[in-house]
Amino acid sequence: MAEVELRNVRKSYGTVDVLHGLDLEIKSGELTVLLGPSGCGKSTLLRMIAGLEDITGGEIRIGGTTVNELSPGRRGCAMVFQNYALYPHKTVRKNIAFPLLMEGASKDRIAQRVAEVAETLQIQELLDRLPRDLSGGQRQRVAMGRAMVRNPSVFLFDEPLSNLDAELRMRMRLEIATLQRKIGATMIFVTHDQVEAMTLADRVVVMRAGHIEQVDTPLEVYRKPANRFVAGFLGMPAMNIVPFAGLGRKLAPIVDAMAPESIGIRPEHVTLARDEAGGILIEPNAYDIIGVEHLGDRSYLHLSLEQGEFTVLYPSGAEPPAANEPIRLQHEPEAIHLFDAQGHSLTMAGHAG
Repeated sequence: MAEVELRNVRKSYGTVDVLHGLDLEIKSGELTVLLGPSGCGKSTLLRMIAGLEDITGGEIRIGGTTVNELSPGRRGCAMVFQNYALYPHKTVRKNIAFPLLMEGASKDRIAQRVAEVAETLQIQELLDRLPRDLSGGQRQRVAMGRAMVRNPSVFLFDEPLSNLDAELRMRMRLEIATLQRKIGATMIFVTHDQVEAMTLADRVVVMRAGHIEQVDTPLEVYRKPANRFVAGFLGMPAMNIVPFAGLGRKLAPIVDAMAPESIGIRPEHVTLARDEAGGILIEPNAYDIIGVEHLGDRSYLHLSLEQGEFTVLYPSGAEPPAANEPIRLQHEPEAIHLFDAQGHSLTMAGHAG
């Protein structure tokens, strides 16, 4: 295990700046997820930590040692790629053993470590198969085994679950989390999938356009987003964000003195009012129903308002309002988020739903 430190880390391709002076500390034994949309720089950052991309400026330290000039093999990192990168003509046993073979380890040492890793990952019965004979999940385990065999200080995962179907992704998330707890390794996991981030991470690093927007536990990032981007990026369905003028003032009438530019509230904190005298009245000509999303135990009603799209929690199986029917919105005031004109949070809502 080893801590990873980034100090003013920058990356440029010619005159194009990709990473803009990042500072980050990843604790030893921590599973940290780099989360953000495509093109935000998260995979580039991971490859820089691994030594597969040159650093333009700043310092990367692993286990207290500056590694800027060290080759990938001397950094104590092992990387699991999105496409697994297994040798198709080698058996599982030889794929896992390959890093040790390149180091010149003895046959006995190789055999011992392959057996240990295979037992940890429960793939003993696969050792003599070729990759083409394996399922996606089995190939992922083999790729993890190849990373584990050298006892690296840091594991690096570059969107390793994106090629798997939904059920298998869920199983592999659980397996990776279990493995991390079992071996206590430092892991850095790149994804654009917020479900992976929320279920795997000890801490989430939310990135946008080469900047770090927020670093915190998954629950704190969800409950207390640092800005409007984080608030809108994390959450399914996405947080409702509307101008304070108009509907926003009705949702948060007591915060005028703070002069917010916009307010946000998550769909699970807004419902159609059951009491005809309660809630915020929306006249029939002020909304359109875009659709209803049924998710089993709950449904979401997607509305088009003058201020933009707005999603509310909806009783599962209930009929949507009629086209000429006024509706009333009931919400939880303590779940409101306020943002200034630059998108920074003015207050932090403390209710997670």
